Amino acid sequence: MRAQRPTHLSAAIDAVVEKLPLPNKHFDAAMTTFSVHQWNDLAAGLAEMRRVTRGPVVILTADPALVQRFWLNDYAPGVLAAEARRYPAISRVAGLLGGHVEILKVPIPLHCRDGFNEAYYGRPERLLEDGARRACSAWSFVDPDTTLGYVSHLRRDLESGAWDRRHKALRAQPAFDGSLRLIVSILES
Repeated sequence: MRAQRPTHLSAAIDAVVEKLPLPNKHFDAAMTTFSVHQWNDLAAGLAEMRRVTRGPVVILTADPALVQRFWLNDYAPGVLAAEARRYPAISRVAGLLGGHVEILKVPIPLHCRDGFNEAYYGRPERLLEDGARRACSAWSFVDPDTTLGYVSHLRRDLESGAWDRRHKALRAQPAFDGSLRLIVSILES
């Protein structure tokens, strides 16, 4: 099973991202969060962001090279593999934006309220909840039977204490350096 946007919605979103109805240098700054992996034409979308922005362009995304180093990969490798495949390489995004580019780590707080896999780095029980998994679209790329197997494996390790034997320190770790990255591009004058 593969979750996809409806074709008409996908075309409408891509038409807006790839041809923004705004004049050149209209904004002081522009930002997008967790969207570039859903664009059909990354180069066109980033070029449009750059065209309508006179100042910094900021992209919050995940580094696909880091997604699978998270402990969840031991339990749900298909989910994290799907997630890693979806995100463009940080170097590609940076290259397309041009200018002076800075790539910043975004630490995830222990009690992060957003619903994505790494937000539960120290609260693994949350990933046993259907709603928590549904909040992260990567789970929709894995068939339901496989998902049940992944969840059962995690549940067994939580009940037996195996998860805590390997990762207990994460339960008290104030922040986690996962795959989140902030790409900041400023055109050089």
